[in-house]
Amino acid sequence: MTDDSDRTEKAKMLAGDPYDASDPELVAERERARRLTRAYGETTETEHDRRRELLSELFGSIGEGIEVEPPIHCDYGWNVHVGDGFYANVDCVLLDVREITFGDRCLLGPDVGVYAATHPVEAAERATGLEAGEPVSVGDDVWIGGGAIVTPGTTIGDGASVAAGAVVVDDVPPDVVVGGNPARVIREAE
Repeated sequence: MTDDSDRTEKAKMLAGDPYDASDPELVAERERARRLTRAYGETTETEHDRRRELLSELFGSIGEGIEVEPPIHCDYGWNVHVGDGFYANVDCVLLDVREITFGDRCLLGPDVGVYAATHPVEAAERATGLEAGEPVSVGDDVWIGGGAIVTPGTTIGDGASVAAGAVVVDDVPPDVVVGGNPARVIREAE
C-alpha cells in the first residue's frame, strides 16, 4: 500500500485516488472557479473579448471560435480542455475533478452534465467523505443533446451523437447515435 502522507489531496485527486474535497487548497480552487463562472455569467452577449478572457483563465485550454452560453458550472475549470468550434448551451455542468476533454466542433445542448467526479457506492465508505474521479474524453464532431449526462470514465468517439436526456455510462463508439438510460446505440450516424 502506498504511503499517502506526503501527497497533497490535490495530487491524490489528479491521480484518481480517494481524496478529501474539504482540503483548504481544493476549497480555494473551487472558490476561484465560482468567482470566474459568476463573472462570466455577468457578461453581456456583446462582450466577446471579455468572455474569451474569462474562459482562458477558467479552463485549462481553449480552441478558436468557441462559445459558451452562461451560466456554466464547473468544479475547478483548469481540468477542462475544449477544442476549436466548441459550443455549450446554457446551464452546462462540468464536474472536472479529473480531466474533461472535448475535441473540435463539439456541441452541448442545454443542461448537459459531464461528470468526472465519483463517490463510493458503499455507504460506510461514502461516510468517510472521500471522493475520487475518472477522466472523460469527448472526440471531434460530437453532439450531446440537452439534459444528457456523461458519467465518469467514459469516452465518446468522433462523430457520435448523444440523444437528449441520455445517460452515458459506457464508452460510445465513433459515428453512432446513442440514447436512453443507460445510453445504447440506436443507429449508425449518417
